[in-house]
Amino acid sequence: MNTTRSGRPALTRPDGTPLRVLVVDDDPDLAEVLTGALRYEGWQVRAAGDGAAALAAARELLPDAVVLDVMLPDTDGFAVLRRLHEVRPEVCVLFLTARDAVEDRIAGITAGGDDYVTKPFSLEEVVARLRGLLRRAGMARRPEEGPRLAVGDLVMDEDAREVTRAGELVELSPTEFELLRFLMRNPRRVLSKAQILDRVWSYDFGGRAHVVELYISYLRKKVDAGREPMIHTVRGAGYVLKPVTR
Repeated sequence: MNTTRSGRPALTRPDGTPLRVLVVDDDPDLAEVLTGALRYEGWQVRAAGDGAAALAAARELLPDAVVLDVMLPDTDGFAVLRRLHEVRPEVCVLFLTARDAVEDRIAGITAGGDDYVTKPFSLEEVVARLRGLLRRAGMARRPEEGPRLAVGDLVMDEDAREVTRAGELVELSPTEFELLRFLMRNPRRVLSKAQILDRVWSYDFGGRAHVVELYISYLRKKVDAGREPMIHTVRGAGYVLKPVTR
């Protein structure tokens, strides 16, 4: 099975050519980081810093997906999206927003956006969201099935972003999914709060332990509710995911 340098199954267009992604953000540093992460997936990526440049690039690139900032110097992302759909009606759009009010989310979906992430975000989350959008839209060729993450009766399909325990679907938020994925990639290994913050949130430790504690409690309510617990606290050390022993 072909994989990217990140170790994930490689995704391509149905004809086998690289997926095309346009990144639109007026922060040049953020745009550079995003384009680098997406090129790491083996995709063809271009960046634009405003709405006019985005539309010009879209006409040349004909992107399969667009990572689109809501706030741009010459217009807003919603207006850009409407014009993008004239160029490429089937394009998948992932909004980047510093705002998480319900009305902003509704505006993005109403405008035709497929998903959104709120700043600050992890690069892994952006890549995972795009992979999911492209596959669900049929824009990407499904790679040969590789092994799913499995710890005991807990199973995670990373591409479909689905988790089951004992065959029952476990509904997770994006952050809960990333936290569980980190735990499942390191079964039986005690992970410190600092390691989890760095991997899931890309934060320095700096006293944010309560964030990890909060999301671990969320996971326990969903993964361990009514079942033998798999997520354990190791006092003074961190957390560990272990299969249930019978």
